[in-house]
Amino acid sequence: MQAEGPGWRLAVDPSRDRYQALIGGQDWAIELSLDELGALKLLCERLQEQHLAIADQLMAEESIEIAMEREPWWVELSGDRQRWCLRFVLSSPNGRSAEGMWPSPASAELCLALAKAGSF
Repeated sequence: MQAEGPGWRLAVDPSRDRYQALIGGQDWAIELSLDELGALKLLCERLQEQHLAIADQLMAEESIEIAMEREPWWVELSGDRQRWCLRFVLSSPNGRSAEGMWPSPASAELCLALAKAGSF
């Protein structure tokens, strides 16, 4: 499975040994295990649910930041009622670390691609 758009990309190949997935942004990419990708997918779903639950309560000029953590990720959604970006820190138990972000609308498109990809 491979999907990409302006400012994001996602590739999954379960036949690979150590890292079966790749996520990327405008000028960066990192390989992930399926467990790491599944945890990121879950965080994206939960952050979107929380954003949707409070978006109608925000005034047009108000912004919001929602952060969640689930090993090995820390992910933050930040934006307003309609537009938001995602920022992350990956701290893997095997010593790998990464930090990155997807701007709006790339962040929403990546989350949609993760949701369409099914379970990992």
